[in-house]
Amino acid sequence: MKMFAGLLSILTLQWTMSASAGLKTENIEYKDGKTALEGFIAYDDSLKNPRPTILIVHQWMGLTDYEKMRAQQLAEKGYVAFAVDIYGKGVRPTSTADAGKQAGIYKNDPKLFRQRIKAALDAVKTDQRVDQKKLLVMGYCFGGMGALEAARAGFPFVGVTSFHGTLKTKTPQDAKNIKGKVLVLHGAIDPNVPMSEVEAFQKEMNDAKVDYQFIAYSGAVHAFTQKEAGNDISKGVAYNEKADRRSWQAYMDFLGEVAPVSK
Repeated sequence: MKMFAGLLSILTLQWTMSASAGLKTENIEYKDGKTALEGFIAYDDSLKNPRPTILIVHQWMGLTDYEKMRAQQLAEKGYVAFAVDIYGKGVRPTSTADAGKQAGIYKNDPKLFRQRIKAALDAVKTDQRVDQKKLLVMGYCFGGMGALEAARAGFPFVGVTSFHGTLKTKTPQDAKNIKGKVLVLHGAIDPNVPMSEVEAFQKEMNDAKVDYQFIAYSGAVHAFTQKEAGNDISKGVAYNEKADRRSWQAYMDFLGEVAPVSK
């Protein structure tokens, strides 16, 4: 086990081998003040130079195997990928009611939401594999909201991406703080993010002169990248294979533009 300290964190590293050559994953313990958090990092150990690093903010069920899978996908592309923990070590909702309660804490307190992402950022920046000038954040649903809030906070991300995330914010004026480029991947018929919210977000970005892309996928509702969501769009939450595939390709293109990996 290895340990290293950051401004708000003490990291405990536990090494595990992946099936892919060079790919390693670690559970990482860090802190936000006195709150213990546990994230998951993936990287290609055969790459010795500092490389772009992506924070992955989880959906409302907390840090799950889904975010870990995405972290490993990104590591295979040469990125350092850190799936962060917003709720706290061991806080993993087991029902939608519990998830709603946990997510509500941060939706109602965006300052705390931003603070939890900053704790993860400070933690991962202590890693020598991280290129300090190429930091990115992305998130799913609840996590998409978090990624956008982190950007509005002025954190030094060169790229910010939301997959079917909430777009509204209590502080639209903070968009002026956004430093990097923004990509929003949206379900065109998502009832959880109505057109009024989309229009308000686009006005927010336009007013702040943010370099952003907004892509809407026809026939897609909330959680369109999540197979666990089922396929009944009448529920407003459903997987959409085409939107999942297209949005991931759009994300790969975005990464190639804002933070390509040099091998």
